[in-house]
Amino acid sequence: MAAWSESELDDAGAFVMEYSPRSGEVSRAVLAECWNTAFERCSPVRQFASYRGQTSFPGWWWMATTGDHVGHESWLERDHLIALDADPDVIGVAAQPFWIHWRDDEGRSRRHAPDFFARTRDGGAVVIDVRADDRIGARDAEAFDATGRACAAVGWSYRRVGALDAVLTANLRWLSGYRHPGAYGRAWRVNCSRCSPSRRSC
Repeated sequence: MAAWSESELDDAGAFVMEYSPRSGEVSRAVLAECWNTAFERCSPVRQFASYRGQTSFPGWWWMATTGDHVGHESWLERDHLIALDADPDVIGVAAQPFWIHWRDDEGRSRRHAPDFFARTRDGGAVVIDVRADDRIGARDAEAFDATGRACAAVGWSYRRVGALDAVLTANLRWLSGYRHPGAYGRAWRVNCSRCSPSRRSC
């Protein structure tokens, strides 16, 4: 998607948004005017790259919370999707939910697409960027800082997260397999077969 023009950025204010509702249309609005959009239902604003020889592992993760697939660009992002799926406060997640446009300290137009947008049970929002601590360059740091400021301006939470604890990740990944409808159905049939017919529940 094309960046905002210089005049649009001048007229819009500090932060402007570009996003794609499920209908596939592209919407543009000032953050202060669209902060209550259901971004957790939006389509990714850019494609997940897949090419021969790439070192990351993009894909789609099925989330029990939403009953839908959410994209990821690396196994690290996938692990954070699994953690979000296990969080009882999270009720919706979208990958690459929007572009945030702003001007840097030198007046240049910049844009950034956060990795995830999560909607919480109380109606709040969490914007998440996933990047290992040792892979954050100067431009990345500027983008994360601007994203954090944009989120703070409208009352959203912002997280820049890195690698999860290895044991926690392994446990969450193992447990996630039992949340898939197919696995749950098999486990339910096995458990119920051990119950007495007179029992109302297992």
